Amino acid sequence: MTKEKGKSLLAFFQGFCSDLVGAVFPPKCLICGAFGRLKPVEERSDADPLACLTDPYLCASCRSNIAGIVSPFCSTCGLPFVSREGEDRICSECLVERKYFRRARAFGVYEGSLMEAIHRFKYTKQTSLSRPLSALAKETFCQFWGPQAVDLLIPVPLHIKRLRERGFNQAYLLIGRWAKLEKIPCDPFALLRTRWTEPQTSLSRKERKKNMKHAFALRHSEKIGGQKILLVDDVYTTGSTANECARVLMEAGAEFVDVLTLARAV
Repeated sequence: MTKEKGKSLLAFFQGFCSDLVGAVFPPKCLICGAFGRLKPVEERSDADPLACLTDPYLCASCRSNIAGIVSPFCSTCGLPFVSREGEDRICSECLVERKYFRRARAFGVYEGSLMEAIHRFKYTKQTSLSRPLSALAKETFCQFWGPQAVDLLIPVPLHIKRLRERGFNQAYLLIGRWAKLEKIPCDPFALLRTRWTEPQTSLSRKERKKNMKHAFALRHSEKIGGQKILLVDDVYTTGSTANECARVLMEAGAEFVDVLTLARAV
């Protein structure tokens, strides 16, 4: 048997096994629970990159309810503008309120299937969703930064009480796997949440800012000086959490702090 025929038979066998497993155990959407069949890689369309990122975890219907963020948006906080005309520019809020981070970017709008996936991930401990959500976070990282653009990834920390309740830090699960594969330094312990804070969801913008004031500290401030830092969280709402973390990092001498989130509230 020639080497080429051997490879051909192996590919056929692998494809057969994949089809058999898919027929007996069809993939199930992690959001709506619908069963489906994953297309082979060679049959997927490059015109649907979201499918390549989320198969077989999300069905086509749930994927269609994810709205990605595209220009024009605020060049600082990443807020998409209502008008789809014009170029990226600074929004009115960023013009009047100081931001300690350089720029913030997110994969999609915090609504529809993306919001539902994040809620299930965080609040029902459906950690299997970390696979597709991590892929979306990586896609955003590659689009706006890349491995050579930052020195250190830092997930926003949870208070120890919240961490014990939840059992995991969702921000770290979004980046931990691919950061290790890409050999990008990641320190989930660089920042410390020093005090308990009320959940941000029920607070106004002003209350969120007050709630986050002096809520974070650094474990080893001497390691931050001169570093290009990418701060990671699941959702950017008003930016109070990200801005307070960025303030602590910049005061420790970071060269810059950028922010990557999975979703952006609008």
